[in-house]
Amino acid sequence: MNYGARYRTTAFIALSFLPAVLGGCRSSEKHYALRGRVVAKSASGELTVDSENIPGFMPAMIMPYTVKDAQGLEQVRPGDVITANVVVQNNDNYWLEHLAITDKSGRAEVPTNALHELLPGDKVPDVALVNQDGKTIHLGQLKGRAVLVTFIYTRCPLPNFCPLISSEFASIHKEMSKNPDDLRKTHLVSISLDPSYDTAPVLRKYGLAYLSDDASGFEHWDFVSTAPADLQKLAAAFGLEYFQQNNQISHSMSTVLLAPDGTVAKSWPGNEWKTSEVTAALRQATAVKE
Repeated sequence: MNYGARYRTTAFIALSFLPAVLGGCRSSEKHYALRGRVVAKSASGELTVDSENIPGFMPAMIMPYTVKDAQGLEQVRPGDVITANVVVQNNDNYWLEHLAITDKSGRAEVPTNALHELLPGDKVPDVALVNQDGKTIHLGQLKGRAVLVTFIYTRCPLPNFCPLISSEFASIHKEMSKNPDDLRKTHLVSISLDPSYDTAPVLRKYGLAYLSDDASGFEHWDFVSTAPADLQKLAAAFGLEYFQQNNQISHSMSTVLLAPDGTVAKSWPGNEWKTSEVTAALRQATAVKE
């Protein structure tokens, strides 16, 4: 198996296949043997693996996995060839366990400085963003408010990725809307990872679905896209990885809270944060004097 060549030419294969596979798992838990190369390792403990065919589960594919093997996760590095068990629970939950490294020679081929994850107090790239109304905005012009930023794309087929994050943002928007002061002091921004498809009209339609068709919600929550080069800057700064193949994008997840002065206040990698925690952090950020 030529991992390097396949990674350079394939990127991420369409993940719309996965829900059908998981939907076929009738028992509470099933185990499958995986062998593949680690493409990326996130700060949240997620591995992106370029795997061989997994009999009974799915064909060769590049995709992210949560890992429930603390010792194996600590030792593994991008570029490593690993074996592991894929555990599929019910029809919507899967993870890796029992990791073993079989080849470390690929580590030298993986860049070590491609991403810089923002830390509290850091500034964010203030690139031009085009929102759902076709208006150009900048994160910098939202200073004075606590701003919650995340990344999505409208064609995302996995319910526990973009649709989940957008639903959580909708809950946060609804909670902030209960208090005019909260609404005035906070703002939400969802940045598309698919700028060629997610044009302003597409983003507007997508946003309205999460705003219960109430366009007034766009005053508090912007759905935006940006130029591909600027998207790369943002993704690198926010510690986000994304790869595109045909009409599908596989990506890690990152949600970041910007303080009213425009610097990073807090970040949540992955998708396991709680709405109540983020809502509390938003309110706390607005209570801090500039």
